[in-house]
Amino acid sequence: MKIHLIRHGKTVANEQRLYCGATDLPLSEVGVTELCRLKTQAIYPKSVCFFYTSGLLRTKQTLELLYGSVQRSALPALVEFNFGSFEMQSYEMLKEQKDYQAWITDETGLVACPNGDNKQTFTCRVIDGYTQLMSKAQIGSIGEQGTVCPDDHSDSLVVCHGGVIACIMDYLFPATHNFYEWQPKPGRGYTIAYSGGNLKSYKKI
Repeated sequence: MKIHLIRHGKTVANEQRLYCGATDLPLSEVGVTELCRLKTQAIYPKSVCFFYTSGLLRTKQTLELLYGSVQRSALPALVEFNFGSFEMQSYEMLKEQKDYQAWITDETGLVACPNGDNKQTFTCRVIDGYTQLMSKAQIGSIGEQGTVCPDDHSDSLVVCHGGVIACIMDYLFPATHNFYEWQPKPGRGYTIAYSGGNLKSYKKI
């Protein structure tokens, strides 16, 4: 069994280096163009049975660009970190604010963005979401989406977010990379392989 995690394509917030987690932005023109280019390189998994997104527009648009109108389910627990009052602002716009400095210098994971997440609650939410995904994947060749898949084509694919993917990879493969090194570029991601229910390996998409 394999789980494929793909980061959505670029948005205006990515291009302008703005904090964007809960804000439901569409893909930018650049993001669409880049995804179409990556698709021509045949880098994306083909033997996929179950498709998921975080439910945000940019993830749904990415899935449709890469795989067309496939049947899919949403996993809201895999929505990006909620930056609260910092959403759609940049470091330069925020750097003089005390609550922002408290958040970026926090080493406990307990300091939250005003009206948003802290690192600890975000991690717990994402890992719970990945556990949900694994439970769905292990149901077998007949999934909750009503799709019947051959035994060797029952892989699951999730289009979600850079912070979410980094969180999952850091949890599954601890002390391998720095958290931020795990974050893939837009349109990229990882394939996680299991055998007999046991975690085996990963490779980049």
